[in-house]
Amino acid sequence: MRRRHVGWIASTAAAVLVAAGAITYAVAEDDGSAAASTPAVGSADAGFARDMAVHHQQAVEMSYIVRDRTKDVEVRRLAYDIAQTQANQRGMLLGWLDLWGLPKVSADPPMTWMGMGDMASGKDGALMPGMATNTQMRKLQTLSGKQAEILYLQLMTAHHKGGIHMAQGCVDKCTVGVEKRLAQGMVAGQRSELDVMAGMLKKRGAQPLP
Repeated sequence: MRRRHVGWIASTAAAVLVAAGAITYAVAEDDGSAAASTPAVGSADAGFARDMAVHHQQAVEMSYIVRDRTKDVEVRRLAYDIAQTQANQRGMLLGWLDLWGLPKVSADPPMTWMGMGDMASGKDGALMPGMATNTQMRKLQTLSGKQAEILYLQLMTAHHKGGIHMAQGCVDKCTVGVEKRLAQGMVAGQRSELDVMAGMLKKRGAQPLP
């Protein structure tokens, strides 16, 4: 497990470096210059990048946990795809914050950029919509086989629904074109995975969490 976390950190760091180099041109292409596209620290662009990076981190962690708790090829493949996709996207989001010279943490509550800063957050580690609690994450680590598969699919279904809500918020509010396009891709990709996970839960005689 430790080696996997080290590998994840390395891959994320690499993604950040790639993003910091390549995205400079993408941002400049949108508006004529990188400087003209630099968002403010309290903007939706910066808030989405910070919050979604945290949201994605939990999905990556959850996916690596279940890959160690089941031998089911279907679930392991899904978990691997989610982990790789969201680790790469997280690297891009953190890379943009570096590129813009903005902090990766904020004194404002999560979701402030969406006008939801006063929502109840942080309860048992669930900082944003759809995030699993610390208790749920610990429970996932104790299960194996079909039980682990079901809980993972239930937690990831809720996680994706929250992520789609946040990504759509960026589509509506963000101003940097390349970030809006990434957010739109998240909406489409996670909606597709929701359909897949619904079928996988049904196959296991289970349903999403209420």
